[in-house]
This record gives sequence, structure tokens and C-alpha cells, in this order.
Amino acid sequence: MDLKLKGKTALVTGASAGIGRAIAKGLAAEGVRVCVAARRGSLLEALVAEMVEKGAEKPVIATVDLLQPKEPARLARYAAESLGRVDILVNAAGGSDEGQWMDAADEAWERTMTLNFTQIRRLTLAVVPGMIEQKWGRIINITGKAEPAKLLGVHPAKSAVHNFAKGLSRDVAKYNITVNSIPPGKIMSEQIRRKYSEEYRKNFSASDIPVGRFGEPEELAYLAICLASPLASYITGNVIHVDGGQHRFAF
Repeated sequence: MDLKLKGKTALVTGASAGIGRAIAKGLAAEGVRVCVAARRGSLLEALVAEMVEKGAEKPVIATVDLLQPKEPARLARYAAESLGRVDILVNAAGGSDEGQWMDAADEAWERTMTLNFTQIRRLTLAVVPGMIEQKWGRIINITGKAEPAKLLGVHPAKSAVHNFAKGLSRDVAKYNITVNSIPPGKIMSEQIRRKYSEEYRKNFSASDIPVGRFGEPEELAYLAICLASPLASYITGNVIHVDGGQHRFAF
């Protein structure tokens, strides 16, 4: 199927590894001109070399620390200037610290909320005016599950993204802009490999994931790329899980 993405442009944050990396590669393979953004410039350089080797137009690199207050606005300007415009925004940057969140200091909560909600809001609202002007856009947020097994600082932040995205989707739909969120389940990454042993992953898969395994970044990337397509014009304001059936409720 031709997703009609050739010639579109995209800004992908969190592109140095995992889900963001897979989405950036998938969009480029569909003919999208991509700006890849992350903190680790060396990993972005390696990603760009791989994408060019596979025939993609050379992506633009933005080495950025999105915890810094002014970076979302700067990144939005840089991407628009480098690409000519931003048609697609993929908010894949984020992260969570383990720890005793019941006793955590305010600074820890604020840092997690800043990275996982506040800066996503700032970057999105910095990109939206250009999409409104061109009367077309796609915003895709990589978020988190709504069924936390324990208290973590990241869960309220990800829930805030879901609500922000839903409200925004209603305001911008008339400009042919869609806004959707994808909560990943257990998707293989550096963090997953570091936190969970192979034995733990096997046991967890057997007890908690109906398909019986952890997912791969590319399996989530397929959905993100479809949502970025002009063909997905009637899909907006949604939270679509990619988790192998892990979440337990129908709604």
C-alpha cells in the first residue's frame, strides 16, 4: 500500500534508540524527510549513516536536551528551517526513574513531569502554528500505559499527555491536523534489557502478555507510520495501545 508519505517532513524526538529510532527509520523508508532529535549525538550520527546507506535522503540531526526550558521552541524553529516545514511531529522522548515515589522530593516529580509532559506540550504547541498555516499535520505521542502496577512519577505525566492530546485534537481537526497517542507495552529497548533479565522477561510474558513475548520497536513503529499517513485522516483523539494485549480492560 502506498501511504502517500513521500515528500512529507517529520520531526522525531527520542530518535537515538528504541521506538523513536524505529519510527524515524520507518518514515524515512516511506520517503519522508526527517529531523532526528535526541541528547546523544553520536547515536544520531550512526542512525543517519544507516538510513542513508539504505537509500533515504540524509536526515537532519538535532542534538538537544529537552529538559532545558527553551529547547522545545529552539528545536521547533530549527526543524522548520532545516526541513522547510514540519508536517509530522513524533514525540518519542521521555523516561522514568525507578525509586520510592511516595517519598520522592518535589524536584524528582517536577523533573519527570517536565520531561514527559511539559516539554511535549511546549514542543507540540511550537509546531502546531505551522501546521495550521499549511492546513495539514500529524502529531503522534509515544506515551505510557494507563494501568500502573505501582506508583511511578511517569504515570501522571503520561496521563496528562493523553488528556492534552485529546483536547488539542478537537481544536485542530478543522485544519486537517490529527493528534493521537500510542502507549507502548513491554517493547524491547536498552532500558528493558538493563532492568529485566531474560528469565524475568520469559516469566512475565507467560503470565501477563497474551501474545507471549515482549514486542519489538518496529512493531509499534508500523502503527505510528500509518497514523502519520494522509490516509489516516479520520483517526484522531485516540489512545491506541501496542502491548500484545497486556492491558486488561476493554476501555
